[in-house]
Amino acid sequence: MDLDGASTGEVVNLEVIGNIANAVLVPTQLGGGIRSMESISNLLKMGIERIILGTIAVENPDLVKEACRKYAESVIVSIDAREGWVATRGWLKSTQITAIELAQDMIRLGVRRFIYTDITRDGTLVGPNNDAIKELLDSIRYPVIAAGGISSLDHVKVLKRIGVEGAVIGKALYTGGIDLKDALKIANQ
Repeated sequence: MDLDGASTGEVVNLEVIGNIANAVLVPTQLGGGIRSMESISNLLKMGIERIILGTIAVENPDLVKEACRKYAESVIVSIDAREGWVATRGWLKSTQITAIELAQDMIRLGVRRFIYTDITRDGTLVGPNNDAIKELLDSIRYPVIAAGGISSLDHVKVLKRIGVEGAVIGKALYTGGIDLKDALKIANQ
């Protein structure tokens, strides 16, 4: 995630992003400030496998539709929500659209994968919002990657049981709350 890009509205850390994409042997996803077809195309050419669109999904759904038409499986929409309501611009701007409404709108445009972040839990290590994640999964029936508050292997087990495709684990890796190898074992069972 290019957090600088998320707040400025354009990808900022291109050199670092390129270095990461070329150095790792696993597929990479990138979000943050991606708000044009040119940017999407350039990032895919750099070796990024999936492009994460957030703010643009709310502000310019036609771009999402075009991206889906041209790049299909390379598009993910990130839904960042506070108490069920979508927030944009690096979580700084609140909207009057619910997470489920946005997901349903995006499906009609061709989106087939989502990242859902409960931003009140992100970085807090208090656990994911399983109820909201389950509600979203039940409403759309498309792959969802969960984020926000995941801090234990038990959280990973519950997320797997409710049907998420994946989980974003950040702070818990730094604090040692989750060992990545153990989390991957759970995911692959």
